[in-house]
This record gives sequence, structure tokens and C-alpha cells, in this order.
Amino acid sequence: MVDDRRAASALVVHEVVRRQGIEELDRPAASLMWSGITAGIVIGLSLLGKALMETAVPPGAWTPLLQSLGYSIGFVVVILGRMQLFTESTLSAVLPLATDPSGRNLARTLRLWGIVLFANLIGTLAFAGFAMFGGLGAEQAAALVEVSGVVTKHVEMHGFLAGIPSGILLASVVWTLPSVEGQKVTLIVLLAGLIDLGGFAHVVAGSAEMWVLLLHGDLGAGGALAFFFPVLFGNIVGGSVLFALLAHAQVRTEIEER
Repeated sequence: MVDDRRAASALVVHEVVRRQGIEELDRPAASLMWSGITAGIVIGLSLLGKALMETAVPPGAWTPLLQSLGYSIGFVVVILGRMQLFTESTLSAVLPLATDPSGRNLARTLRLWGIVLFANLIGTLAFAGFAMFGGLGAEQAAALVEVSGVVTKHVEMHGFLAGIPSGILLASVVWTLPSVEGQKVTLIVLLAGLIDLGGFAHVVAGSAEMWVLLLHGDLGAGGALAFFFPVLFGNIVGGSVLFALLAHAQVRTEIEER
């Protein structure tokens, strides 16, 4: 009875997430690609949800909070649907490497990251193309462009710094999910919503905004690159260097003693 009510230990959570990471690392490239493309398309729902809140809710003190709820929709579907999202992999795919550092595991991690990130970008481009070329009404498309304007603020060092909290928040979702049966949606809504509410930057959801502005002609290739790479590195630092390695450090001695 007591054991049933105890929260899972850090060692147990680490092992659950590590095994998830191994499963991801072992998936065929084609499976990763299709799952990543699907995740990229679906994460566009975050941008769409925020844009629809923009058109449906009168401006007021609660507007940013409601928009952040809309922003979380894509993350809920992607994470609970077990689709391949790059920023989740900054934790799950790194724990096997941290537990067993080797050139082979490093190569497997980089392979996963490369395939999933590329696939996510294809998916977000597909979403943006559909939205901007007839998939939405004029009012919704205009709102989509308006909420995407935040991309122009997340450039260079600002983008890097804004990407770190997002990496930490998404890694926190992955780390915490095994312990919150029955409350997973609430957890994802709260932590993913904080990305938007805090003005942070997420490389995949942000790439949907980037594509929208590129297709609309409001952003050039140079501006897109100035956004994409700093935010990408910020997400990696937040999810892998900070969260994943610290999460591993707290159980490293226990793992070695087993």
C-alpha cells in the first residue's frame, strides 16, 4: 500500500526515459522521418491555436494567457501521440549516451537528431504552405502572420538565450510524464504554455512561424537563419547540456553501484 503511493524515484524515472531513448535510437530512419514530418505538421496546431485565440478573444489582460493555452495544443497532440519532436530527443536520446559514453552512441544520437530535425522542418513547412495558400480564411491567415512576428525578435544572442528555457521546459515534460498518470494533459499545457507566455523560443514551433513569414514575404533567408540556429543551439543547451546531464548526474553514482 505504501509503495503504491510513493512517487517514482529519480533512478526509476531516469531508467524509464533512458529506455524510451534507446527505443527511439533503434528506430529505422524511415520511421523516424515519417513520425518527424507528422510531428512538424501537427505542431503547427500550436501556431494555429494561438492565431485563433488572437481573432476570437478581445484584447485584454487575459489575452496572453489564453493565447498560451492555444499554443500548447500542438504539443499535447505531438507528445501524447508519441510523434518524434526534436526537442524531446534532447533529453531522451542523450541519457543513453550519458549512461554509456561511446563514439557509437554519439553517432546514434546525432543520427536521430539530424533525421528528426530535418523531418520536423519539412512538416512545419507543409503546415505553413497549407495555411498561407488557401487552407485558412483571410482573417485567420492574417492572424497567423501577426502572431508569427515574434520570430523577428528571437535572433542571434537573444534567440539563443530565449531557446534555453524552452529546452529545459520540454525536457521537464519528458522527465515528469512517467510520474503523472492521469494528469499528462495538464502537465503539457502548463509547461508548453509557459514557452509562449514567457516569450521563449522553440525551434520546431518557431520554424512554423519562420516559414509563415518567409512565405508571406516578411522575412528573408538571412533573418530566418539568424533565428533558426541560435534558437536551435539554445534548445540543445537547455535540454541536453543543462537538464539531461544534470538529471543523469543525480543518479550516476547509484547506477555505477548497481
